[in-house]
Amino acid sequence: MSGYSSTGSSLYSSYYPGRTLGKPGGRQRQEAEVDHLTDLLVQSMENSGDPDFFGMCYKCGEKVLGEGSGCTAMDQVYHIKCFTCFVCVKELRGKPFFAMDGKPYCEEDYLNTLEKCCVCEKPILDRILRATGKPYHPACFTCVMCGKCLDGIPFTVDATNQIHCIDDFHKKFAPRCCVCSQPIMPEPGKEETVRVVALDRSFHINCYRCEDCGLLLSSEAEGRGCYPLDDHILCRACNARRVQTLTSRMVSEL
Repeated sequence: MSGYSSTGSSLYSSYYPGRTLGKPGGRQRQEAEVDHLTDLLVQSMENSGDPDFFGMCYKCGEKVLGEGSGCTAMDQVYHIKCFTCFVCVKELRGKPFFAMDGKPYCEEDYLNTLEKCCVCEKPILDRILRATGKPYHPACFTCVMCGKCLDGIPFTVDATNQIHCIDDFHKKFAPRCCVCSQPIMPEPGKEETVRVVALDRSFHINCYRCEDCGLLLSSEAEGRGCYPLDDHILCRACNARRVQTLTSRMVSEL
């Protein structure tokens, strides 16, 4: 007898992509940012009495004068013409935008920065599930055979790295019983099963029986061992009966 088992993998991680990305700046960068904001604040205070004064543009540092000439975004004041996508320079006033590393991005360019699901190839906007070194939408991480979602569920992969639920992996790759032709796989809730091998054939424990009388065979029970004859699985009594029949036939033919 030999044991057959396959333990499911759960080698995946998941996380949420941040809406504010980028490497933290060094001390010099932080000091320059503080100086820039201080200058804008001082100039804003100096011009606060001007009724046309809207603020100091965060991007170009010039005054924003006149109604409709400026806008506020990310807690800063901009000229309308200065508030543009960091990538394509398209004006963003009144349009959806995303802030990354303190810079505004239009929706299209923001989506282009995101990882894409290896199954549907669409950007992953929320939680990223990573398995076998690839990114997935949680809903796209499914068994290749039954399509069941495997987010948070044990899984395993075949030789080509295809994702399988544990049950389907066993059904597909487990050895098959030569009697009933069904896979020899663990029962629900278990990780291991026993495979009986005799005459280079595989059997379920309950299928390992004498071909003549149907007696359940076992190497561990006295008198129930396997006594093969001419490639047939037999118990001791049936083996002896066949041998006797063959012997009698040979004698009668002499």
